[in-house]
Amino acid sequence: MNKWAFVSDFDGTISHKDFYWIVIEKYFPEGKRLFEQWRAGKIKDIDFLNTIFTSIHQDEEKIIEDIHHIPIDETVLPFIKHVQQSEGDFYVLSAGTDYYIRHIFKKYDIRGVDIFSNEGYYHDKNIHMRINPNHIHYSERYGIDKSSVIRTLKQTYKTVYFIGDSEPDVHAAKVADVTFAKGALQSLLREKQIPFVPVDTFADVERYLQEKGVLT
Repeated sequence: MNKWAFVSDFDGTISHKDFYWIVIEKYFPEGKRLFEQWRAGKIKDIDFLNTIFTSIHQDEEKIIEDIHHIPIDETVLPFIKHVQQSEGDFYVLSAGTDYYIRHIFKKYDIRGVDIFSNEGYYHDKNIHMRINPNHIHYSERYGIDKSSVIRTLKQTYKTVYFIGDSEPDVHAAKVADVTFAKGALQSLLREKQIPFVPVDTFADVERYLQEKGVLT
């Protein structure tokens, strides 16, 4: 088995702001009402995101420009390199879409990172998601089942670390060997009595893994 893997959520974890909020604030103010319905459990995550992402109505150049302005935790950049230099593999696991993640990675020249996410593509001035119900990691609610991805990786790696910040990440936290939690995920995991390491940035994660001798 390979030594270890580090798996990270994207929105709110690598990025400081969910991409759907950027769309709502710039192009789709009606999305605030939809957000409340989603938070109340009246709309599935995948339906909420699909509605938001198909309400942009901009040329692709403008959408990519907006993506490039997504603020990120820049301590993730040296952290990814440190993971890769320490015989670990870094993955991104997102219930959003790989469309904007790939553009962010291209901007920051992030290499050697595989992305598990809902497939996204530009068409007719919007971002669309291609969801395959027959995919091994399919989730009716999220499009991608994060716990399924972690379970699959655990068949290859001795240890799988995970970091996230919100409700979809609870499912991954249940099966990861060690979970680092940001933001709202901390209280969610406390409620469910799922162990975690509280962090604010990837610099905190890096210090923890250095102390444990994982990062060399």
